[in-house]
Amino acid sequence: MSLSVSATIPTAKPFSSSATTSAAPSSSFLLRLPIKRLSALSLNATSSKPSAPISASMEAGIGVMATKLGMMSFFDPSGVVIPVTVVGFREGNIVTQIKTEATDGYDAVQVGYRRIRDRKLTKPEMGHLEKSGIIPLRHLQEFRLQSIEGFQPNQRLSVEELFKEGDLVDVSGTTIGKGFQGGIKRHNFRRGPMSHGSKSHRQLGSIGAGTTPGRVYPGKKMPGRMGGTKTKIRKLKIIKIDTDLNIVMINGALPGKPGNLLRITPAKIVGKNIPKS
Repeated sequence: MSLSVSATIPTAKPFSSSATTSAAPSSSFLLRLPIKRLSALSLNATSSKPSAPISASMEAGIGVMATKLGMMSFFDPSGVVIPVTVVGFREGNIVTQIKTEATDGYDAVQVGYRRIRDRKLTKPEMGHLEKSGIIPLRHLQEFRLQSIEGFQPNQRLSVEELFKEGDLVDVSGTTIGKGFQGGIKRHNFRRGPMSHGSKSHRQLGSIGAGTTPGRVYPGKKMPGRMGGTKTKIRKLKIIKIDTDLNIVMINGALPGKPGNLLRITPAKIVGKNIPKS
């Protein structure tokens, strides 16, 4: 007596029209995906997002770079003492490049400052300056403007032509680095009792509950690196411009130590010299 055995190979069931609105994928990997994941799967992998336009801070006008010299007291004609910061200018503030909407996607003027030796720059940096026949300059910064008419490469920018006494300016620079500091110095926290029984004098103290939320919230003011960051002080008044000494006196304190690089631009006033949008 002979027995016949027929092997039956199970086959995958085809997708029904109710499972998904699109055509059944041919890949076996897609067949094993849950219906919820498959419905959210994007089959158009080749589509790319449009590139975002170049965005930068729009300046109210062309500015210059300068060197911080120090602070002093200035007596105005009425005898009032005004604390000022003296800003000097080394050789430079020369237009090194004009960027346009057609070539770079935005309008800007690149300015160079502080002459140095040729060997202090790399060959690409030297080649960039030699295109316009400009002397070797250490610092290059851009000023994005609404209009770049009237500017040309190798044009020298004079501070007495751009600003006058009484103008408001925005000054940006790198603040003095103070290293790792505690909460009292960094965030002006109040210290604890200094008596013998106290065990918390200058410590930070509790930074959050234990069980709930069981973590420290982001942005908590704690000890850490202090200073050494770029900052901008807005709407400072120019007290005096001395063309003989090639200095400018600006009311108030400016970022950094003497010798620090500063960026001076016309103060931005929304609706007056820059658009509201």
